[in-house]
Amino acid sequence: MQQWTTFRWAGQTFAVVSQAAPSRPGGPVLTPAEREVMTLLLAGKSNSEIARKRKTAVRTVANQVASLFRKFGVGSRAALAARVHP
Repeated sequence: MQQWTTFRWAGQTFAVVSQAAPSRPGGPVLTPAEREVMTLLLAGKSNSEIARKRKTAVRTVANQVASLFRKFGVGSRAALAARVHP
C-alpha cells in the first residue's frame, strides 16, 4: 500500500511517498543468534532455559525474542510458531 503526505518548508511544497517493501521469498533475514533462539523457542524452552543453554543473560534472550516477533510481524510465541510452521 502506498502512502503519501505533503509538507511546506521554506516556501516550497514537498511530497513524501512511502510504500511497503515486498516480503522476501525466504522470510526475514535472521542472525545466527536469532536462529538458535528461535529453534529453542519453538522447542518450548523458556527465556531462562534459552539463556542458560546459550550462556547469555535472560534480558539478551528477551531482546532477541522481541526482534524475532518484529521481523515476523507477530506478538506471541504461538503466533511465531504458526507463522514459521503453517
